[in-house]
Amino acid sequence: MNGKDREDGELMLELLDVIDKNSEVSQRHLASHLGVALGLANSYLKRCVRKGLIKIIEAPANRYLYYLTPKGFSEKTSLTAQYLKRSFSFYREASDACERVFEQARQQGWNKILLCGMSDLAEIALLRASECQIEIVGLYDPHTERNRFINKPVWHGLDKCGEHHACVITDIHAPEMTYKDLLRHTSAQRILIPGVLRLAPNTNGS
Repeated sequence: MNGKDREDGELMLELLDVIDKNSEVSQRHLASHLGVALGLANSYLKRCVRKGLIKIIEAPANRYLYYLTPKGFSEKTSLTAQYLKRSFSFYREASDACERVFEQARQQGWNKILLCGMSDLAEIALLRASECQIEIVGLYDPHTERNRFINKPVWHGLDKCGEHHACVITDIHAPEMTYKDLLRHTSAQRILIPGVLRLAPNTNGS
C-alpha cells in the first residue's frame, strides 16, 4: 500500500469511526475532526454512500443522520486491523532502525546523542538508547512549546542544546527540512538518519 492509499484508508477509518459514535454529526464538524476541507469531507461521505458503507436518513430541520450499514461495520473492522498492523510494523521497523544508527554511533565513539524532532520515533529511540549504551542528552525541536519530553529536556535552538557527539533525526513530519537545518550547524557525518525515514541515500540514511 503506497502513501496515498494509506492516508486514504486512515481518513476513511476516521470518518466511519466518527459516524459510528455520533449519527448526528454535521459535515462541517466531520471536516474539522478529520482536518480536511469541507468539500473533501463531503466527497468521502459520498464515496462511502456509493460503496454502501453509510446510510443517510433525512431528519427534521434540514438535518441528516448518518448510519453505518453492516458493510460499513465490516469495512471499519478491516481498516482498523490494517491500521494496527501498520502501527506495529512501524514500531518494529523504527526500533531496528534506531538500533542500527546507535550501533553506528558507538563505532565512532559517539555515546552522547541529541534527538532532533519530537515524535513517536523519538520515543522509540529513547527506549532503545539505554539498551544500546547510548546516552540521549535531550531533544532539539524548534516547533514545539514543550520543555520536556518523557524525562529529557527539549531545546528550541541548537545553540542551547547540551553537549553531544552526534544528532539522530527523529522528525517524522519533515525530516528533510530538519536535516538541512542541522547541516547549517554540524557536519553531515555527525547527522544520523534512521532508515525508517527513507531519506535519499546521499543524506547518510542507514
